Amino acid sequence: MSDERTAWGWGLASIDESGATLDAWYPELHLGDAPSESARPKHGFDGVSHEEPDARGVKRVPVFTVSQLDGEIVDAADAYLRLHLLSMRLAKPNTLNLDGIFAKLTNVVWTNYGPFAVENFAQRKLDVEAAAMRVNPGVPHAAVNVLSIDKFPRMVDYVVPTGVRIGDADRVRLGAYLSEGTTVMHAGFVNYNAGTLGTSMVEGRISQGVVVGDGSDIGGGASTMGTLSGGGKLRNSIGEHSLVGANAGIGISLGDNCVVEAGLYVTAGTKITVVDKAKKAAGKPFDVVKGADLSGKDNLLFIRNSITGGIEARQRKTGIELNAALHKN
Repeated sequence: MSDERTAWGWGLASIDESGATLDAWYPELHLGDAPSESARPKHGFDGVSHEEPDARGVKRVPVFTVSQLDGEIVDAADAYLRLHLLSMRLAKPNTLNLDGIFAKLTNVVWTNYGPFAVENFAQRKLDVEAAAMRVNPGVPHAAVNVLSIDKFPRMVDYVVPTGVRIGDADRVRLGAYLSEGTTVMHAGFVNYNAGTLGTSMVEGRISQGVVVGDGSDIGGGASTMGTLSGGGKLRNSIGEHSLVGANAGIGISLGDNCVVEAGLYVTAGTKITVVDKAKKAAGKPFDVVKGADLSGKDNLLFIRNSITGGIEARQRKTGIELNAALHKN
């Protein structure tokens, strides 16, 4: 295995009373073979003692993790390292082995005080609030606020990439890959192992495994079909300077310079009439194909004919252009 397929780094793991790893944070990661112990940058983590659990029933433990990126995920610390690699832009979506990641991660109660175990949360919540009140009597922020219950935390609590804007941090999971110039609006969502490969506007949903090319726009309420729920292996993508219109969706890949009109959902089985100017001039019938036959093709406009109701694909010459000033992050 080449050096590039190994990654390593020091992290801090949160361990609950049962010994389960709730999370792991890596401030810095490296690709290649891990150096000898004496040559490792330690960030002071090696001096962190194994303290008693805090009021959450959680202790912070330093971990040194080496991950074989093509191999199976060994444990939660390994899983978190791979998610960090994606959000740190050290690995692009669909280049790491993430098979079985859900089985390696623990379901966690994510709060303003950090991760809690789901078991005994109500009692631990009381313990934390009581401890906070003893330190700062009567301070309103002593309350424990639950942000989510999930196996994946939000990205920005672990990695803050440069050159991006995120309207609602709760809607970007750790493991998202956001290139510089990306804007994720408040209703936008980016899953782990998914993201943008250049300047992009994200107002809709980028599902797991989906990548969006430079200069493309996912319109408000738009959806990109991923592989998590359906069980399929095909990973859809969007090329450069393409647009998925508001409340539209795709179950196929788009090439460069493509547009899906607002409100139109195109899947692999959708019957599409391919409008050909030469055939029209010659009085010949147009071809009718499935969406899968047009997957990944460049320079296409997908629309619904407002008279017949049929879905059509037409040739277009140029792609969309994003507002450069808006994406100068």
